[in-house]
Amino acid sequence: MYTIAVDAMGADNSPDAIVEGVNLAIERYDDIRIRIYGDEAGIQEHLKPSSRVVVVPTTEVITNEEEPVRGLRRKKDASIVVAANDVKSGEADAMVSAGSTGATYASSLLIIGRCKNIDRPPITALFPTINPSRPRVLMADAGANPDMRAVNIEQFAIASAFYSRNILNVANPTVGLINNGTEEGKGNALTREAYDLLKANPNINFKGNVEPREILSGVVDVLVTDGYTGNIVVKTMEGVSKSLFSLIKSKIEDGGIKSKLGGLLLKDDFNSLLAEFDDEQMGGGMIIGVNAPVMVTHGSSGPIAIMTAIAQMRTSLKSQMVEQISDYFAKSDEDYE
Repeated sequence: MYTIAVDAMGADNSPDAIVEGVNLAIERYDDIRIRIYGDEAGIQEHLKPSSRVVVVPTTEVITNEEEPVRGLRRKKDASIVVAANDVKSGEADAMVSAGSTGATYASSLLIIGRCKNIDRPPITALFPTINPSRPRVLMADAGANPDMRAVNIEQFAIASAFYSRNILNVANPTVGLINNGTEEGKGNALTREAYDLLKANPNINFKGNVEPREILSGVVDVLVTDGYTGNIVVKTMEGVSKSLFSLIKSKIEDGGIKSKLGGLLLKDDFNSLLAEFDDEQMGGGMIIGVNAPVMVTHGSSGPIAIMTAIAQMRTSLKSQMVEQISDYFAKSDEDYE
C-alpha cells in the first residue's frame, strides 16, 4: 500500500477540485492511501467517506505571491510544509500539489531533500507529439533552474531517462538538447558545453541538438535544456495551442454554412486532437532528483489532472524510480555540490 500526500490548498479551485481528484483516485486504485492537507471543513464537504483517506487539518497557505523560502520559514502550518514534513518522516511516500510551484519546489529541496550528487533537480513537462510511435516527449527543465551549468543539463538527461523508462515505458530513451540549430557547435557557451558532456556520457542515448520547431515531431523521447529556455517553451506551447484551437473554432463559427457543416463532420476529430493537448491528461510536472516522488500540477487543475498526478506518483513508487536515480548518482565519482 502506497501513501500519497496531497496538498489541497493554494490552487485556483481549492479545495473542491483537489478533493474530487482524490475521490476519483481512491475509487480507481485500491493499493493507495491518501493524506490530504488543508482546510478541514472545506475538504470534508467534498470528500467521499473512505478508510483510505486521512484529512490532516492545516491553517496556513503559501501563495504564489509569496517568496517561497520565506513562506516555508514563516508558515510552519502551511499545507505544503506539513505535507512535505510527513513525506520526510515516512508518514507519506510521495507528494502532489496544485499550489505554489515555488513553495512546492522549495519544500521538496529543503524539507524532503535532494538525492546525493544532484545539484539542481529539474521540473519535467510532457508534450504530445505527431509521431504515433512516440506519442509523448518529456522535457526537463521546465522552469525550476533558470541559471545553471552544463553539468546540470547532463544530470537532467540522466534523471529524465529514468522517468521515461519507469513512467512512460520507453526501453532505451533517446535524448536531445534543445538548441537553435541541429549542427554540432551551435548555440551559446552553455549549450555547446552541454552538448559535449551529453555526447561523451555512455549512459545517455544522445541524438544531438533538436530545434524548437521539432519538439512536437517526436524526434526523441527526452529533451533537455536550461530552466529559462524550458519555461519559455512550456508557456509558448500552451499559448499557441490555446490560440490555435480558439482560431479554428472562430473560423468555423463565422465561416457560414459550408464551414459549419465541415466543422460538424470533423467535430469528433477536433475533440480528439484537443484531448491530446489537454493539461488534465498530463497530470503535472514531476520534480526529479529529490528523495521522494513529487509532482506539481497547474493551479487550474481539475479533478482529472489531480487523479492523473496521483496515478503517476503510484507508478513511480511501484517502479522504485527514485531509488534507481538515487543509487545511480550516489555512485558518481564527482560531487556536484
